[in-house]
Amino acid sequence: MRKFFTTVLIAAFFMGTAFATNKEIKFKVADLHMSWQVVDNNYQNKNQALTALVITNAGHDVLPAGGWKFYFNSGRGFSENAVSGNAKINQINGDLYSITPTDGFKELKPGASVRIEYINDDPVVNATDAPEGIYMVWDAQPEKGYTITSFNIEPYKPTYHGLVTPEIVFDRNKNTIDIPAEQLTKVFPTPATYQETSGTITLDDKINIIADKDFTKEANYIKESIADLLGKQIINAAAPTGTAIYLTKVASIAPEGYELRVTPKSITINASTNTGVFYGIQSLKTLVPAAALAKKQKAIQIPCVDVKDQPRFGYRAVMLDVARNFQPKKQVLKLIEAMSLYKLNVLHLHLTDDEGWRLELPSLPELTSVGSKRGHTLDSKHFLPPSHGSGPDLDNAAGTGFYNRADYIEILKYATDRHVTVVPEIETPGHARAPIKAMNARYDRLMAEGKKAEAEQYLLNDLNDKSEYRSVQYWNDNVIDVSLPSTYNFVQTVVNDVIGIYKEAGAPLATIHFGGDEVPPHVWEKSPAYLALKATHPEIQGTNDLWYYFYGRVSDILKAKGLHLSGWEEMALRKTVLDGKPAYVPNPDFTKEHLQADVWNNVLGDGQEDLAYRLANAGYKVVLTCVTNLYFDMASYKSFDEPGYYWGAFLGIDKFYSFIPYDYFKNADVDKNGNPINRSLFIGKQRLTDYGKENIIGLQGALWAETVKSPERMDYMIFPRLLALAERAWARDPQWATDPDPVKAQQRYQQAWSGFLNVLGKRELPRLSYYAGGYNYRVPKPGISLQDGKYLSNVEFPGLTIRYTTNGKEPEESSKQYTGPVNYNGGVIKFRAFDPKGRGSNVAEGGSNSLNP
Repeated sequence: MRKFFTTVLIAAFFMGTAFATNKEIKFKVADLHMSWQVVDNNYQNKNQALTALVITNAGHDVLPAGGWKFYFNSGRGFSENAVSGNAKINQINGDLYSITPTDGFKELKPGASVRIEYINDDPVVNATDAPEGIYMVWDAQPEKGYTITSFNIEPYKPTYHGLVTPEIVFDRNKNTIDIPAEQLTKVFPTPATYQETSGTITLDDKINIIADKDFTKEANYIKESIADLLGKQIINAAAPTGTAIYLTKVASIAPEGYELRVTPKSITINASTNTGVFYGIQSLKTLVPAAALAKKQKAIQIPCVDVKDQPRFGYRAVMLDVARNFQPKKQVLKLIEAMSLYKLNVLHLHLTDDEGWRLELPSLPELTSVGSKRGHTLDSKHFLPPSHGSGPDLDNAAGTGFYNRADYIEILKYATDRHVTVVPEIETPGHARAPIKAMNARYDRLMAEGKKAEAEQYLLNDLNDKSEYRSVQYWNDNVIDVSLPSTYNFVQTVVNDVIGIYKEAGAPLATIHFGGDEVPPHVWEKSPAYLALKATHPEIQGTNDLWYYFYGRVSDILKAKGLHLSGWEEMALRKTVLDGKPAYVPNPDFTKEHLQADVWNNVLGDGQEDLAYRLANAGYKVVLTCVTNLYFDMASYKSFDEPGYYWGAFLGIDKFYSFIPYDYFKNADVDKNGNPINRSLFIGKQRLTDYGKENIIGLQGALWAETVKSPERMDYMIFPRLLALAERAWARDPQWATDPDPVKAQQRYQQAWSGFLNVLGKRELPRLSYYAGGYNYRVPKPGISLQDGKYLSNVEFPGLTIRYTTNGKEPEESSKQYTGPVNYNGGVIKFRAFDPKGRGSNVAEGGSNSLNP
């Protein structure tokens, strides 16, 4: 799930003068400039890369040859000794590394540069593979880090297999049919039945809203929505005449379903529940032309339609990781707003992980006073170390932050008003370094006060445990010791506090997600607590049995509070041996509990392709969170300038859209490296039974945040892929997914795919440019093709504007608009797509000296 490689550097903060020894050094770290470059991506004809950090002294003083270290974050592995013979690279813990100069490093005079060349264990694929968060620490001042404020990634033109060039993008885009806007379905996601009837209705400030008494809240919501478009309040006449909106209760309609009928004189929304009428209103909002959001309108015309609709899946979720890198409350609210517009109804908040604890709990203040902060430290006694490029300073907005009780209550109320349920995730027993270190800090404080029993009450690790392990993310101290009685004191207290917050917010809480992912081998083996527990519990024969012991107790704690347990798939599995090799099977002990398993692991070629189906067939309630199709943090395609991880797959919006929940083997075409798959890998894999289908409760798109350092990057990674997730989770099973004739299925798919892209390019992306203040969605790089001395260009979403330049400069909003083939007379020609607000895509370059990947 979160096996990671590297993230893009975002550094810029503190400047300082420092001392390398007791002797004063007149050197400003701010005068150092660094760049990172790929030297050889097939170094020594092996599957490894030679890269270089180029350090330039831009100041007036000499950088000494020693007495300092650089620190940086990376998820990649490196050879310890630099090829350049002037430095050593050492792993500290997790993704934190140090660079120490050796005798080969000479003092760096003003204006001079030096290269540190080193071997990466794997080739470089995109800019995400660069080191990040580089800072400097003087040996004589080990508590203070100084950010390298000037850092850049040198352009690189890869030659690896599977590279997606602008020419390949052009070939992909050319199959998309440009459909006139008036022919597009104007409700999104696609409703179960949709018919446009003749005429339009005018929305103005004189429209009347007449609602069933149970729908008063929704009546106020639609009134506010229209008023926001018009810039003035709605006049709701006491004796209504003229056009009106009716919100009517009809008991026979499905709980989340609705009927929407628009005529020239009235709008009627029928539903049996508040949720249903809310979704009818959201469909009405997507009927509004996107241009009406760009500025306040005197009146708005929308087409007359007849719609009957209800969702395919009841669980339509987004998982947002705010632990690895924090997102402010405002950004979470903005995500909820978009989710509710497109009828997604579950926000799974990944609140805790190795790198951060983000929810204030009154009973355990150290969780946020220690566990929510990141800065330069080598002991984690007062805060956590830098991760994912957060740098040495505690005020870094991505590394440090949490939601206080009032913040979280506001999030819950906002979500509840929009029929979005917020599921809190408390990651255990792995991925738990933040709470472990926080409880250690609590222990140290209370021990200093002579309160030994109180100090030990919530300890999460046996202080005498000598077990040695490394997690997938390279941490050696991130797993809670589930043998300790204090662990269950901690779980109980966290559960009680979380329940209290939800109760105060008036928000629904049916489950707490307790993680269960990626616990490494060899944990607990030398824990005195484990050995003592084993001696008194004959059912515990080895450390593997602790898994079932732990989740059994956590489930009991939740059941006592009227909640059920959710977790990642490993929670639902039993470790065993098959043909002499380790294997996982659905754990029969938990099936009767109907626990919810969010299943991410179906990496093609890794052997667990059918895991979700095996668990569903065994009786577990399964949420498909498949890395092959539903991970927002994966790069859209294989290109150096396209950000994101790629260990599980490359995921363009087409992978989200083409996902077939009940048979995702059917549309699997390429492996995680972008190579065509050998379909024999599905031989012997379990298919989903009819019983299993009943246990697939929904879909979930996941944004893991290692590479997400800002609200803008969060928007870029989520949107517009979220709309494809919404389409698959809400709309009916499409004909192309079930047609037994592969030729007809492909024809149906291409037609539906073209319609979807046109709807996004001509309706929904323009809407998102302005809705809720606007979203910074990914504008796709244009495709280009040189044909008969002319450059042709196209874009994935018909309706977006393409602009170009022939003078070597990057196209801007004022550059010439592409309307047809452009004569090529030599030199570099650049193309760029733009959204309605003038935000540009990455640049597609053609011609000689092109740096296009």
